[in-house]
Amino acid sequence: MEQLKFYSYPSCTSCRRTKSWLKSQGVEFNEQHLFRETPSVDELRQILSLTTLGIDEILAKRSKEYKELDIDVDDLTINEFLDLVIEKPKLLRRPILTNGEKIVVGYDLEGLRGITDKKMEYTAQIS
Repeated sequence: MEQLKFYSYPSCTSCRRTKSWLKSQGVEFNEQHLFRETPSVDELRQILSLTTLGIDEILAKRSKEYKELDIDVDDLTINEFLDLVIEKPKLLRRPILTNGEKIVVGYDLEGLRGITDKKMEYTAQIS
């Protein structure tokens, strides 16, 4: 399993919460700014290959950029979609974390625990 890749945007609340959780758990990760260092076509293909919902899982449909699109994303080929995301990276949901085998999109505590193998600790109190 490769080191966690953390695609983020510093002013994104979900990104900050995710980063804080990772640090609090002592998880090492390689952070990449989504807009300054847009993922390559190969990275985006790898991300898509790990999704269960495909494009819908990584597309920020509530974003201003998505709402301003004058095209139907569902009509695009995968290559056209990838070109669009590289041109307009704000179309991506954030953060995106991957270890090369799994992916977590957005702040998802259960997903984070699963991708980092950091399980919740339960303590029983017997009275």
